[in-house]
Amino acid sequence: MTIGQNASAAKAVLLAAAVLATPAQAWAGVADTYYERAFVVAADARCDLFDPHVDAALAAATAQARGAALRSGAAETDLNAVAARARSRAGAVSCRDPQLATVRARVDGAFSGWARTPRMTFAGERQPWLADRTKWTQPGWRLKQATTVGASPVAFGYGGEPDAEGLTAVVSFVGRSRPNAVRLVFRDIAKAPRAWVSGGGLVPAASRASVWATGVSAADPALLAEGRRSGDAWRFPASAADRLARLDPRETFLVEFHFRDGSVATARFEAGDFAAGRAFMAMGGL
Repeated sequence: MTIGQNASAAKAVLLAAAVLATPAQAWAGVADTYYERAFVVAADARCDLFDPHVDAALAAATAQARGAALRSGAAETDLNAVAARARSRAGAVSCRDPQLATVRARVDGAFSGWARTPRMTFAGERQPWLADRTKWTQPGWRLKQATTVGASPVAFGYGGEPDAEGLTAVVSFVGRSRPNAVRLVFRDIAKAPRAWVSGGGLVPAASRASVWATGVSAADPALLAEGRRSGDAWRFPASAADRLARLDPRETFLVEFHFRDGSVATARFEAGDFAAGRAFMAMGGL
């Protein structure tokens, strides 16, 4: 089954789920899709319908649908209400309902195909997140977004050794010394609970949080941009990924490279569907 066929089958299943979970208010297009997927996820959480691989595929698909709805102009508060209605309706359906059994069988068939999907591209505004589940027995990128700072290539995501749990930023600086510290900068949800999508998606300085890299090493050749012979791999704690996954897909975050002379080189990244890519990775390597 191709990715396109998987998507078509999944859509048919989620429409079947709507028979069990008709929303009180009509939501067109992407909001409908998000409602349907949120309902199936909630029913799964309550009734333990699927194995972990399908759980991860559903989580990725639901995160994708939420990102698509936000990018199409849906308000975050409206989508939170959609998810609440989906959970409420799922809570009212009996786990023994025969229609739910039908949905379970169809979802199982549709999304189990994702377990055999080796690579996917997850949306950003301009820069996608690239996921690869085939290189988990050797160093490489499992999920990454690439950009530049000046003429220097920078990549960020899950990369390095197969068992590495934290995020990594890899940079090959052109014509300057190496930085002595690196940090992630993003919206502090405690200070600014609502998504910040104006001004290029970067929240004002007073509402930013940061996480410093915990270590650095020479980058494995598999992590370097094409044509580069060397670079540095800066490692961040695994908890940083949880904070990035909570950003709105239209938001921006930064990787700042700090130098001994006090200068800072800044690489800009897009939150995009990072959360969906991370959920896709949860299915494990192939």
